[in-house]
Amino acid sequence: MGIAERRERQKKEVRESILNAAWELVHNDGWQSLSIRKIADAIEYSVPVVYDHFENKEAILSVFNTQGFKLLGDKLRAAKETQSKPCQQLSAIAFAYWDFAFENKEYYQLMYGLGMPSCESLAKVPELMAFIEVIQTTINEAIQVSGGKTADTWLKVHSFWSMIHGLVSINLIAPPVGRDGKSQEELNKIIMVDFIKGFMTGLAG
Repeated sequence: MGIAERRERQKKEVRESILNAAWELVHNDGWQSLSIRKIADAIEYSVPVVYDHFENKEAILSVFNTQGFKLLGDKLRAAKETQSKPCQQLSAIAFAYWDFAFENKEYYQLMYGLGMPSCESLAKVPELMAFIEVIQTTINEAIQVSGGKTADTWLKVHSFWSMIHGLVSINLIAPPVGRDGKSQEELNKIIMVDFIKGFMTGLAG
């Protein structure tokens, strides 16, 4: 292995160690507490070494943000493929979104703690656009099946995304207490089923 190749490998290894240390800090203390100094201390390198690989903390968070949306997109795509009808696909997507949020709280809180992605950022980051396309294509198929030919697909995408994100956010902050003999998990499922039923009804309007 030549000197240039060895240096490149070492650079990749340091970059990976920076990301691993940053993620461990996020997992333990929350992404708001992340700092370049803490990362440098964790990997036992100087602060300038971290800056050699990342311009600032936001650049590191951007990597995790992209990873999070890629994971979410993969989950939604896999969920859609388990069903054949648009209505069932939307339901599967909604539950997959829900499960992702609660199984990957650090990612989800980071992804939306940085703000809802704008149309501009969606276009610039393939991972974000891929996540939206899964929802958009499914909703468009559901509109065709429901007979709502004049429905605005993009508007429905934002409605779907906003509603499910709102449900997730409420439950992350203040999970509902089980009632009428139902557990929290059962109540969450009822809420999601009601959401999907209402959304599908609106597609034909």
